[in-house]
Amino acid sequence: MNLFFLALALLLGLVAIAILLYLLTARRYQSADTVANSYDEWTEDGILEYYWGEHIHLGHYGSPPQPKDFLTAKADFVREMVRWGGLDQLPPGTTVLDVGCGIGGSSRILAREYGFSVTGITISPQQVQRATELTPPDLDAKFLVDDAMAMSFPDASFDVVWSIEAGPHMPDKAVFAKELLRVVKPGGILVVADWNQRDDREKPLNFWERPVMRQLLDQWSHPAFASIEGFSELLEDTGLTEGKVITADWTAQTLPSWLDSIWQGVVRPKGLIKFGLAGFVKSLREVPTLLLMRFAFGVGLCRFGMFRAVRADSTANLSDRPEAVATESS
Repeated sequence: MNLFFLALALLLGLVAIAILLYLLTARRYQSADTVANSYDEWTEDGILEYYWGEHIHLGHYGSPPQPKDFLTAKADFVREMVRWGGLDQLPPGTTVLDVGCGIGGSSRILAREYGFSVTGITISPQQVQRATELTPPDLDAKFLVDDAMAMSFPDASFDVVWSIEAGPHMPDKAVFAKELLRVVKPGGILVVADWNQRDDREKPLNFWERPVMRQLLDQWSHPAFASIEGFSELLEDTGLTEGKVITADWTAQTLPSWLDSIWQGVVRPKGLIKFGLAGFVKSLREVPTLLLMRFAFGVGLCRFGMFRAVRADSTANLSDRPEAVATESS
């Protein structure tokens, strides 16, 4: 019995420490540097890669969701996104831009399994370095530091533009939408997967939802979440899409990821030895945000949105582009 109370006291103590760290160390979005520095730190110390693998995004657990290994679910997400976007019908050599490429997990699958020629961009120099280290020289995949809000590529550069969970870091969703489509070739495909919030134009956030959303923004350097409906409208408003943007809600398919990500710390205790007390504390600090994310997606406050658009055969003038402001990693 004494052992039980000791374990309970230890657990409560860890919870208290996690909440205190969570409240005192928010990463509120200030500029692109906030995002870049956060991802540089996570990449340099290796903690995120150790627990999340080479894919810094949620996993796909099937429809309906089934128990699945966390890292396998992440790789499966990429394959499901390829299938949903119709990219599996494209020939080898198709040029793909991976916007917010992280350490290159998606890019490597796209190059290795589909024969695509992939360019990955992220605002984090450390992620570019690590992505390059992890990529075999025989894969047609390269990585560059670039800004998704003002990309360095000419108009109509790629057959496909691909992005996973980059949008929440973008301060101006309309600019982000325009940049994504600007670099797609006429007839090419844009496929995006993102965290979104409920469309509050139809149902405004209530008294408890507003502070929850504020915490989700502040803790991981997010200036704002778009809604699925809102971002699809922004894509269409560019005048660069051929017909309507196709959307889907993958909240159910990805929902187990949040608790699975916490569970990694339990089933892989060697991380405590590998990263020491400092690494343990840094990981513990993320638990409240992960739980809050699970809650928000579970009750419908947040949704996981999928977007597919075809670039119209347009001659619109896209030369007026804003200053670089932010991008995200996935």
